[in-house]
Amino acid sequence: MALVITPIRKVFRQPCPQLVPQSFTTQSPQPINQGITKLRTLLQLRVLPGAWRGTLLALLLQAPFTAGIQGSQAQANPQSALQISAQSIVQPRVQPRVQRTGQTRGQATAVLAGGCFWGIEAVFEHVRGVTAVVSGYAGGASNHPSYEQVSSGQSGHAEAVRISFDPKRVTYDQLLAVFLTVAHNPTELNRQGPDVGSQYRSAIFYADANQKRAATKALAQLQRSHTYPRPAVTQVLPLGSFHPAEAYHQNFLAHHPTNPYIVNHDLPKLAQLRQQFPALYW
Repeated sequence: MALVITPIRKVFRQPCPQLVPQSFTTQSPQPINQGITKLRTLLQLRVLPGAWRGTLLALLLQAPFTAGIQGSQAQANPQSALQISAQSIVQPRVQPRVQRTGQTRGQATAVLAGGCFWGIEAVFEHVRGVTAVVSGYAGGASNHPSYEQVSSGQSGHAEAVRISFDPKRVTYDQLLAVFLTVAHNPTELNRQGPDVGSQYRSAIFYADANQKRAATKALAQLQRSHTYPRPAVTQVLPLGSFHPAEAYHQNFLAHHPTNPYIVNHDLPKLAQLRQQFPALYW
C-alpha cells in the first residue's frame, strides 16, 4: 500500500483566528518604541523560536508602530491613541500591490517555481513594476491539473507563479535576483522548507532564448557569489504551458495573513525583500 504524505500546509488552509493579542495599550509612545527596539534586536540575533520570530516579523512589517499617534493626538487621549489592533498592524503591509488585470502591450511575463506558490506570489506582488501575479502549475503533462493532483507529486507539475511585469520599470534579471535570493532557497532539491516533493522543485521556465540566457547567467553568478553554502539545483526549462490554480489559492497571503504557515514561512520573505531590495519593494 502506497504511503500518502499530506502537505503540511493543508492543515493550515484556514486562517488562524488569533495568533497575536487584539490590542496593545500603553500610556505613552516611549514604551512602545523601546519595546520595538528590543524586539528587533531579538530578531536580528535569531534567539527566538521560529514561530515567535515569524509572528514578530508580521507585527513589525508595519513600521513604525507609533506613526500617526504622537504629538497632540497622543497627548489629548493617550489611551485611545495608542490602541493598536493586531489586524491593523498586519493587514496593511501584506495587501497585494498589483492589479490583477490581463497582460497589456509592452509587458512581459516570467514563470517561476520554488516551493509553495503562496509566498512566491506575495513576494512578487510587492515588487515595483510587477502588474499581476497568478499562482498556478507548470512543467507537467496534464492539461487540467488540480491542487490535489499536483500535491500527489505524480502529475509532473510544479507549483509556480506567472508574473506580468513592465520591463521599463523592472527587468527580468532583477526578478531572477529576487527569486534566487528572497523568494525561495534554490539549493533545496525537490523541497522547500517543510514541503517535500517534486511539485516543490526550483525551476525557471523560459519563454524564449533571451530568458534562457538570462536564467543561465543568473545561476552562474549565484554560484560565483557563494550566497549559499551549497550549489543551486534550479532547473532551467522551456515553458510548455501554465495553468492557473484554484481561486482560493490566489492572493492567499493577503487574505490569510495570520495563517500559521504564512506567518512562519512567508511573511519573513516580505521583510527580507524590503531589507535586501529597498528600491524594488513597495
